[in-house]
Amino acid sequence: MPPPGSINKELLDHEPEFVDVAPKEIPTESHEVANAVHEEKGAAQLDHGQTEVRDLGWNDDVEDVPVPLVGGLPNEELWTLIRRFNKAKQMYHVKSLSEPPMGGLDLNIADEEEFSPDKLRANIERLYMTVIIGSMGFYKHIARLRSWRERNRTLAFLGVYATAWLLDFLVPTIVAFLMVLIVYPPSRDYCFPPAPIALIDSKTGGVKKPTAGVLGSDNSLTGAPEKHQGEAVEQEASNFVAGFTNIALSSAAGKHPQGDPNGEEEGASSLEDRSPDPTNIAMSAANAKDKTSGGNPNAAHDKTKEPMSAAMWSKTRPVMHIIADISDGWERFANALSPTAPFPKEKPRMKLAAVLAPVFLISLFTSSYMFYKMNGFFIGFGFFADPLIWRALTYLNRKFPHWQKLLEIRNTLLKGVPTNAQLTITLLRIGEANRAPLPPPPHSGPPPPNAAHESAGQDLEHLEGVPDDELAAAVHADENTAKATGTDVQPKKKHGRRIIGAIKSATKGGVETILGTDRLKAAAGAEHAKNRLGVLRSGPNRSAGPIQFPCRFRGKKGHAYITTTATTPALSWTTEREDVEPVFSIAIADIQEIKKVGGLGWKTKLVVGWATSREIADGIVVVERGGGTKQLTAIALREELFNRLVAMGMQMWESW
Repeated sequence: MPPPGSINKELLDHEPEFVDVAPKEIPTESHEVANAVHEEKGAAQLDHGQTEVRDLGWNDDVEDVPVPLVGGLPNEELWTLIRRFNKAKQMYHVKSLSEPPMGGLDLNIADEEEFSPDKLRANIERLYMTVIIGSMGFYKHIARLRSWRERNRTLAFLGVYATAWLLDFLVPTIVAFLMVLIVYPPSRDYCFPPAPIALIDSKTGGVKKPTAGVLGSDNSLTGAPEKHQGEAVEQEASNFVAGFTNIALSSAAGKHPQGDPNGEEEGASSLEDRSPDPTNIAMSAANAKDKTSGGNPNAAHDKTKEPMSAAMWSKTRPVMHIIADISDGWERFANALSPTAPFPKEKPRMKLAAVLAPVFLISLFTSSYMFYKMNGFFIGFGFFADPLIWRALTYLNRKFPHWQKLLEIRNTLLKGVPTNAQLTITLLRIGEANRAPLPPPPHSGPPPPNAAHESAGQDLEHLEGVPDDELAAAVHADENTAKATGTDVQPKKKHGRRIIGAIKSATKGGVETILGTDRLKAAAGAEHAKNRLGVLRSGPNRSAGPIQFPCRFRGKKGHAYITTTATTPALSWTTEREDVEPVFSIAIADIQEIKKVGGLGWKTKLVVGWATSREIADGIVVVERGGGTKQLTAIALREELFNRLVAMGMQMWESW
């Protein structure tokens, strides 16, 4: 009997038998990669016979989950991808495509994507985790080079740069250097030795104490401790957006010490219909500020309010789409430079280097004077040739309506290179193709200890001139920094806490009373009341999946089942009595649309979460090919059920 968490060696020696699939059944490169024979195999890529599915540890502890689940990918990195895929609000609504996508990979964001403030927040958080963190890492590498603290490395860069400059060979040298970094990954760590972002001072390039007071994570700006890889960066991203929101609300309300003779206290009101709309708080606060200052009420005298509000909201979807496109592009370049198994490793890098090859050859025969003259020509052409440019664009739009799509980088240079979401759904499809659905990421539970992680401070010999005691002091927590960061200080008791406590207690009682009446309303046939039954939970329910998911349908308790051994894989739902026939059954191939829905309205969710501190179980809506709709509510592991449904079939999805 093999020990828990290990892979049976006999299965490794047994090659799975693959059946050739007709080309029309492999609609995208993601499906093709998922159904291919992989050289390096994990537990989810082994042959599991004709059983329904193999449970790889959906309800087990982390130590009991097989390692690795996917060959060539550590479990922690896999769970980071899945966790961020679940949190990404742009992945909460998908529709099936009738034609294969142009770039070869599905799950792209639709041009007509729906806007919501929550999705905008998710996109800004994603921008932080990809572009901002990556840019800060690059900036700190530059700071290290410029500081001369790593003398030998800086001297080497200076010597190469000065020689190329003296020989008038600077551009070819830079282009050749970029090509080497792209084609040969070990050169990146050799030329730019890694160091934790939080440990480097962006001003001096030296070592500093992380702002969290301890080096608990290597890839975050604060160095905050984390239980699982990537959680610190995700929490930073959430606080990054929350900080901007706080500043915006404070600015609109005119918050200033001279207007606050005493501390303010905040409370909450009631449920959905009686809850204030948080999007109106800033405008209402601004109106109140103007009135107290002797100004006229905005609603009566300000004729710019409605036009400006309409203009701002009309640009929200394009702005959100631009932010998503920037993050997508960054992720594609990152996955091209450092591909993740099982995607090809060499092909994307060769394509990027091939694009730079003509630039390198041209730069060999182009003097600095010619380069200057060409730049002047292009600037002048762009400034004065507007009529010619518009005539050319009009001709292209008439003859080739979708020429802009053809030129997008995801359809040309980076064709077949996935974003992190496309990578994640491919990994999920690998598990489904081998009847071994990937288990959900582990639950965080209690916060991590305020201590440095196990390998903190190791392999940093390239930080020349930093004594071991100084490095140890920067990496590990001490009492002074713990007090400065507030980690060991109990929060001060604010004046008026008893009033807030009373309001919270009253609100909690009102919430329980209103939700308690849902049973009576549901019995009377109210659909909204049926959908709210069972949405409150006292804690996370992890005892579900991969086949059976406890949930409700039209208010009744039961289970959603995903079956794959039948002739046609299907999603079905049955009551708690397992001896009765399913209430409904939908073939996986007939699913046209899947949408995540909240267990409560978003305003109600804020009030209930504040008053009760309980988890709210959400649901999904499944739309069939014929137009039929089924809504499941109060689902245990809603995200995992959604992931299985989008990964099982051969549908090509588009994110709305």
